[in-house]
Amino acid sequence: MTLHGSRKIARIAIEMAMTESREQEKEYKARFSNEGIKTAAVDCGGDFVLSVNKMIERAVVASKREGLIKELHADEGAVAGAAREALSQLIPKAMGLNVGGKIGIARKDDHISVAVFFGVGLLHLDEVAIGLGHRAVPSVK
Repeated sequence: MTLHGSRKIARIAIEMAMTESREQEKEYKARFSNEGIKTAAVDCGGDFVLSVNKMIERAVVASKREGLIKELHADEGAVAGAAREALSQLIPKAMGLNVGGKIGIARKDDHISVAVFFGVGLLHLDEVAIGLGHRAVPSVK
């Protein structure tokens, strides 16, 4: 089955969030770039409640740095909204605990997806959680 549009971009954001190293990020980024898909990934962690704003900010900054979005209100808001949605899906598992992992972002045309893949917990008693957000924003050529 061939995935199109938002589902494909969501899958790629998840793949970027699950990369295990900078080298793997670069490899995936090059592969997806050949398909016309822009990607970014950023490591994050800390106390979940205290870190949510910083994680959203890091997703927006990484998206700008990697050329997924321009410095436009709509673009920044799309990434921030998708990141917030992805993080909000972790609330039942992460509230009051520490998280650590990666945010993956993917964009093609007007589809932007943000995925978070985190370990959640205390010490070595980690749970694993994933969240996903998507926004549509017009492409600016």
